[in-house]
Amino acid sequence: MAQKELKEAFVANLNGTGLEEVVLGSFLSPLCFIIRGFLLILCYQTRGSVVLPLPPLSHMFLDVFVLVFPLVLSCTVLSSILYQVILSLTFISASLFCWICLSTDRSAQKSASSFLQTPVQCDQVPFVTLFRVFVNVKTAISILAVDFPVFPRRYAKTETYGTGVMDFGVGAFVFANALVCPEARRKNISGSRMGHVTQQIVSVWPLLALGLARLLSVKLADYQEHVTEYGVHWNFFFTLAMVRIVASALLTILPSRQLWVFALLFSGLYQFILETSELKAFLIHNNDREKDFLHANKEGIFSIVGNVAIYLIGVQFGLYVMEPRFHVKEWLKMLLNLLFCSFFLYCVLFACQTFVEPVSRRLANLPFVIWSVGQSLLFMSCLGVADMVLLFSKKSSGCPFVPSSLSLCRKKEERTDTTGLERLCLIKAVHRNQLLFFLLANVMTGLTNMVVDTLGSDGFFSVSVLLLYMFVNCILVHVLHILGITVKFW
Repeated sequence: MAQKELKEAFVANLNGTGLEEVVLGSFLSPLCFIIRGFLLILCYQTRGSVVLPLPPLSHMFLDVFVLVFPLVLSCTVLSSILYQVILSLTFISASLFCWICLSTDRSAQKSASSFLQTPVQCDQVPFVTLFRVFVNVKTAISILAVDFPVFPRRYAKTETYGTGVMDFGVGAFVFANALVCPEARRKNISGSRMGHVTQQIVSVWPLLALGLARLLSVKLADYQEHVTEYGVHWNFFFTLAMVRIVASALLTILPSRQLWVFALLFSGLYQFILETSELKAFLIHNNDREKDFLHANKEGIFSIVGNVAIYLIGVQFGLYVMEPRFHVKEWLKMLLNLLFCSFFLYCVLFACQTFVEPVSRRLANLPFVIWSVGQSLLFMSCLGVADMVLLFSKKSSGCPFVPSSLSLCRKKEERTDTTGLERLCLIKAVHRNQLLFFLLANVMTGLTNMVVDTLGSDGFFSVSVLLLYMFVNCILVHVLHILGITVKFW
């Protein structure tokens, strides 16, 4: 077989992993975020400053080594001991937390009793930003790592049915975009509804341009393709654009409080059609790709239905999460509600997989919609809990600021200038240029595949390439953030 065919076969006919392993992976990023925050708090306790006793570049190195590199290692050489990795990070977090508490005077420790009533600044929802950034970072890691043997095949996208980690990445990406769309942020729609839809169609032209650029580059370079993923001409950029257009049109006529109802109705009707018609057989078994555009790109086109349902539910939760909250107890109540919703959706998912059919990203069926939303809520809730732990540690230690975390309300004379530290935060850097970060990851993935024999690489070389690849991606967006540059020309 030619090299291209070998690489295509390497990512084909896979069945995914168990739901419990995907759930377990939800704890990794929050633990890394907590450890990074604890290190900054300890530094503050040592020096009385939120700035590390190192040059500014050290902040980026700290973020890369603590927030990004563990994610690379956990999905490669440490994937077989993920449970032990989670336990080890939990132990490190607990040890740092105890150290912070022991370094805090008793008067500060007494403030724990009033923590629930503590007022917090609510200019933004930090763990929503964390969720979007970590989904982007994990996606960037996976799209290159999947081409190396060191990346477990069970994490890759499934052929038809199954729950691969990368399958969840598709749904999570759509959900993350919905959380912060204009409708979720309650931005007023100016002009007519049709004018708003037209405006949204125009606003997705970068995604359409990127999709077209990817299509042309893949065809001209004879790059490997997994046709059953989206189709012959379709790709994820086109999916994101079409989902945004369709959802925008629906959001102009659907009541915002019942979006989840309509989303479940749409995906339920789509599931009913799959079960009672020839559509499922057409999507899975019909390989006549040359007949017309629909046959060539059936997976990408029909999966829009399920992804639109995920988007609508994401907007519903975005409206809820973005509501103003002023005290810790209100944030904790919201997190408990998200955790309950996640638990409930997982119960529904088990019923669907038992009595209907398993999860299928390729079909974007009802179980896929339920799994994507339930797992997204779990991951986001874990990040929110991590933020609460950091907020408690900041209150106890007197540390005024940790980047990308909720902040305590302070009197005007007590406020600390945190502009410098925010400019050195990798999370804020990726968040500032998310589309550019995703585009860079795709371009560098293609370049790496052209110059590196990914299939013949051993574990050490593969991990080294992945670490370097992520380091370069992070360096580029970090430099842009330091310079105050936002790459947005639309």
